[in-house]
Amino acid sequence: MQRLKTINALSIITVIIPTILAVLYYGLFAQDIYISESRIIVRNPTQSTPSPLNLALDQTGFGTVNDGNNSVVAYLQSRQAIEQGNQDSLITDAYSGEGIFWFDRFGAFGAESNEQFYRYFSDKLDVDEGATTQVLTITVRAFDPKTAQTINQRLVEQSEELVNSLSGRAQADLISIAEGEVEEASKAARLAAVELARFRDTSGIVDPVQQSEVGLQMISKLQDELIGAQTRLRQLQTYTPQASQIPFLQTQVRELRGQITRARSELTGGRESLSSALAQYEELEVNAQFAEAQLAATRAGLQEAKAEARRKQAYLEQISAPSLPDYPVEPRRIRSILAAFMLGLLTWGVIYMLAIGVREHRD
Repeated sequence: MQRLKTINALSIITVIIPTILAVLYYGLFAQDIYISESRIIVRNPTQSTPSPLNLALDQTGFGTVNDGNNSVVAYLQSRQAIEQGNQDSLITDAYSGEGIFWFDRFGAFGAESNEQFYRYFSDKLDVDEGATTQVLTITVRAFDPKTAQTINQRLVEQSEELVNSLSGRAQADLISIAEGEVEEASKAARLAAVELARFRDTSGIVDPVQQSEVGLQMISKLQDELIGAQTRLRQLQTYTPQASQIPFLQTQVRELRGQITRARSELTGGRESLSSALAQYEELEVNAQFAEAQLAATRAGLQEAKAEARRKQAYLEQISAPSLPDYPVEPRRIRSILAAFMLGLLTWGVIYMLAIGVREHRD
């Protein structure tokens, strides 16, 4: 009789009372939970379609991943998503209304902080990525069907704003870098042009190359005249040494030689010569041409960056809009009552077997 009393008392505590409580709670008091579900995917035109092997490896952490999907998942599971969606107190009011059973209501046990609500709402929100597809399934549980749909829709809209913001920021950064390179190249081109103009002003030489060609042509012409004068001089000295033209030709030859010497000195003389100016001019000209070529390349790079930014624009696509539930899927009342009963039986069996073991050990 003592053992039967012990067994009855143990079964009452571990099986009957928990089962009665489960029947009362799930049968009478538990709040109906409506589930709104939506499906989205973040698409990037430049992202290649993953192979079946990558999809399989992705489940183990070694395959390629969709960065856009990962960003959305991380955002939806963050506190910022709740704060942005709860600016008009829609989310907190949905779970803390007076019409909700106190055990299911947020704040029933004195919890009022944002951190406590974050942990509470984390149980009401599920974000799952499919095993074979990269479709994100957003599930929101609420005590009112319309509220569940509204919260789900708001989270989808916030996710779309996030994707657009990240995509726009990436595009702006790409274009900004290219524009910065164009600006630097433009400054270098302007500086090279200014240096070339300053050289022309200080030296008084517009184009040393052309002036060198003119000087060479002049020297060539003077040399031709010198050769002609020397030829006539030798002829007169040979055949008519007493000719009166000989002194004139000798003077002409000396003058032509002096002109040629001075012309060569202007071309190849010291620091003030045309050859020295030509070396400086060619260096400045090469710098200016290089700067112009670099500017043209950066401008082409800017156009390419703009085209690449347009190609890389990511966007969020709704595959399935947030549903409006017409039946409370949770709580699963009968299943939960049976689970409480079976858990009570399991607890009773474990405790009873432990008690028998202890009693036999004492005996």
